[in-house]
Amino acid sequence: RKDKLVNAADGDSANTSADSGNKWCVHFVPDEAGKWTCKLSFRTGENVAVSDDINAGEPVEGVDGQSGTFVVAKSDKTGRDFRGRGILTYCGKHYLQFAGTGDYFLKCGVDAPENFLAYADFDGPFKSDGIKDDLIKTWQPHVRDWKNADPAWQDDKGKGMIGALNYLASEGLNAFSFLTMNINGDDRNVFPYTEYEERYRMDVSKLAQWEIVFEHADMLGLFLHFKTQETENDRLLDDGELGPQRKLYYRELIARFGHHLALNWNLGEETTNTTEQLQDFCEYFAIHDPYKHPVVVHTYPDQKDKVYTPLLGQKNGLQGVSLQTNFADFRAVHGDVLKWVQESAKTDIPWVVSCDEPGDPQHALVPDKDDATHDNARKNALWGTVMAGGAGIEWYFGYGHDHSDLSCQDFRSRDEFWDQCRYMLEFFETNKIPFWEMVNDDGLLSGTDGYCFKKEGQLYIVYLKSSEGAKITLPQGRYTMQWYNPRTGGDIQNGSITTRIGGSGVSLGMPTSDSGKDWVGVIRLDNGN
Repeated sequence: RKDKLVNAADGDSANTSADSGNKWCVHFVPDEAGKWTCKLSFRTGENVAVSDDINAGEPVEGVDGQSGTFVVAKSDKTGRDFRGRGILTYCGKHYLQFAGTGDYFLKCGVDAPENFLAYADFDGPFKSDGIKDDLIKTWQPHVRDWKNADPAWQDDKGKGMIGALNYLASEGLNAFSFLTMNINGDDRNVFPYTEYEERYRMDVSKLAQWEIVFEHADMLGLFLHFKTQETENDRLLDDGELGPQRKLYYRELIARFGHHLALNWNLGEETTNTTEQLQDFCEYFAIHDPYKHPVVVHTYPDQKDKVYTPLLGQKNGLQGVSLQTNFADFRAVHGDVLKWVQESAKTDIPWVVSCDEPGDPQHALVPDKDDATHDNARKNALWGTVMAGGAGIEWYFGYGHDHSDLSCQDFRSRDEFWDQCRYMLEFFETNKIPFWEMVNDDGLLSGTDGYCFKKEGQLYIVYLKSSEGAKITLPQGRYTMQWYNPRTGGDIQNGSITTRIGGSGVSLGMPTSDSGKDWVGVIRLDNGN
C-alpha cells in the first residue's frame, strides 16, 4: 500500500499554528491485525510531489530508504464507532460495505450547510480577508453539545463544531457533507491553501484542525462526504484539466484525509467539467487513493443524462452519483433514484445512488417552525429514496428560510425531522431487512400511491402514502403481514390482517389506527417457523 507523506510542520501545528518544521507524517489505517513493515521514499526536486515516477527528483540522504516494523492489534471498538467496522468500500453493488464486519451501509444525514468548514476556530486569514467574512461560522448553538472527553485545540477552540457533530450522531444521523474548496463560490471561506489566491502552498495547521474534526466523526459513526469543488470553481485549477494544481490538491486531500474509514470523493457539485475531464479525475483517485474510497459526482437536475450517461460502466470511473432534484415537494426523488439504480445495474459497475440535494433551492428541507410534520420530505424523499434502491439521502436547506445552506449554525432547526430519519434507519436495522438483496417493483402495488421493495418470493416492503384500499400481487404462498409507523417509529405491529395468501390484487388490510396516513407494510413468506 502506498500511503503518502504530508508535511506536519512542528508535529503539533493544530495547537501551535506552526507553519514550518521538520516533522512529516503518514496517515495509515491497516486492514489486518499483525506485524507490518514500512519503507520510506523521501525525495526532493521540482514537481516531485505530483510526479508518478518513483525515481523523480533526488533522494534525501539519511531519510529516504529508512524502514521499520510495527504491530497492529485488533480493534476493540463497538457501536457506532467506525473503527470497529473497517473501511467502507465499494463492492460492486448498489450499497457500500464495511470491510471489517461485512455490514452494508444505508446513509442518512445533512448536505447543508455547504460551508460547514467556514469556521472561526480554524487557523488562516480567510476570516478577515474581506471576502464574504460575514458568513464565517461559530457553531455557538452547539457548544452545549461538546463533552468533557471530546477533542478541542488551542485550549478551547473547536467546541461548537465538535458539538454539532455530537448532536447529529445523537439524533441517529450517520453522514454530513462539506465543500473543501469554495473559492469563487457562494461562501468563499473554505480552501486548503494558505491564502485565497494561493494554489500550491497548503495551510498545514488549518488542515491539522480539519483532521481533528474528521477523526471525531469516525468515532461518532459519521460518513464524510467530501465535495471537492463547486460549479463556480470547477475550472479554477488548470482550467479544469488534470494538471499540476489539481493533482496537488487531490494528492493533499488523499494524503491527509483518505485514511478515514467512511467517505466518498465527490468530483464536483453541479459540475460543468467535460466527460473526459471527469474520467481523468476518476482515474487519478483510483490510482492514488490507497483505500479505494468510492468516487461520485453531482450535477444539475436537467444535466443528469448529459453528465452521467457517458460515465456508466467506465473502468476506473464513478462508483456512484450524488443526485439533485428541483421540486419543493420532492416529487422527483423516487423516480430519479430509481432511474440511475436501474441504468447502472445494466453495466458491470452498479452505482451507489444517493439523493444528496432533494427538493428545490429555495425550500427543500425547511425548519420545523415552517413545517412541523415534514410530510412531503418523509413520503417523497426519505422513503422515496430507499424504496427505489437508493443508498441514502442527505438534506439540503433552502435559501428562502432561516438556517439555510449558507447560514445554518444550528442543526436543531430541523430537530423534529431528524427523528423521522432515525425511524427509517431503525426500521431497516432493527427488523434485519436485507436491503442490499432487494430491488424496487412498484408495479406490484395497486389501489394506492406508494412504493414496493422486494426480495422475490421472500420479503416485500411496501410504503403506502395511504393504506386504505392498498393491494399487492404476490407469488403463491402464505405470508405474514405487519405494519411500521414511519411517523413515530417503534415496533412493527399487527393490523386488521395478519396472514395473506399470495395471488393477484391481494388486499393488505389496514393498520389498527390512522389508516389514511402513511405506513410501511412488512410482508414475509411464512415458512412455518
